Amino acid sequence: MYRYVINRLLFLIPSVLGVIFILFLVMSMTPGDPARILLGDAASQEQIAELNHQLGYDLPFLEKYGRYVYQVVVHQDFGVSYFTKQSVFEEIWPRYIVTVKLAFIGVVLSSLIGIPFGIYTAVRQYSLWDTIPSLIAFFIAAIPSFVLGMLLLYLFSLKLNWFPSYGIESFTSYIMPALAVSIPPAAINLRFTKSSMLESIRQDYVRTARAKGASESTVIWKHALKNALLPVVTNVGMSLGNLICGAVVAEKLFSIPGIGSLIVDRITYKDEPVIIAGTILISVCFTVVMLLVDLIYAYIDPRIRAKYARVKG
Repeated sequence: MYRYVINRLLFLIPSVLGVIFILFLVMSMTPGDPARILLGDAASQEQIAELNHQLGYDLPFLEKYGRYVYQVVVHQDFGVSYFTKQSVFEEIWPRYIVTVKLAFIGVVLSSLIGIPFGIYTAVRQYSLWDTIPSLIAFFIAAIPSFVLGMLLLYLFSLKLNWFPSYGIESFTSYIMPALAVSIPPAAINLRFTKSSMLESIRQDYVRTARAKGASESTVIWKHALKNALLPVVTNVGMSLGNLICGAVVAEKLFSIPGIGSLIVDRITYKDEPVIIAGTILISVCFTVVMLLVDLIYAYIDPRIRAKYARVKG
């Protein structure tokens, strides 16, 4: 198990290097340069060339890539923002924490709503308690997050004045953005859990447990649920990674100072250090989440633990 964890963590190195390379490649292919954007159209070509040279933007592609990797790996320095002239890490880290908090609250809410309802609808298949939640889930899953966010803003901020409409001043500021990003994944979790539970309930070992006289609650919670949770855990882990990457809609809508909205804003200025550093943090977080999903797999399924034990031996 420890060897597996170390191998997965070491896999982060080529993954991050590949992400940096792709980002530099894409940024080099896009038109424009930071000096022209920062100085404006009134600046002369000499002024633009001088600023691009000061920023290191005019270096050859591979040299610029190599310098950045060396700077990050050896000195743990993500550079200085072209736009604000501040340290990139000090600028993006507080925003990154805000995005992670929002994504974590969102995935917890979507799991608490979707998974229990998915289990219940599977157990009550073809009943009214299955039909109504399933129809609601189909409807909610089709609603974009920004539409749901605007509805929440209109109802809870404008009409009822229960929650603030922008910024992050207290925990209550997270409630509406978290609901906006969590309700559509909750509907997906419900449908996914229901499908996985129905497949598990129809297996031979469930019928055997019932034939041996096990109570229905024991059959559902002890036998069927454990096997049904494996694909559900993967879906929840993917949704957490997607929320970290895709929370920019909620961040823009609710004026939340998150990493996603920062990256989108700096793309306008071609602020490469901020864009690349922010994407690196997101990719590292996504890889760590997938590692945690694999570890939860091993905790749920004893067959996976036995496989790790054999590999260790």
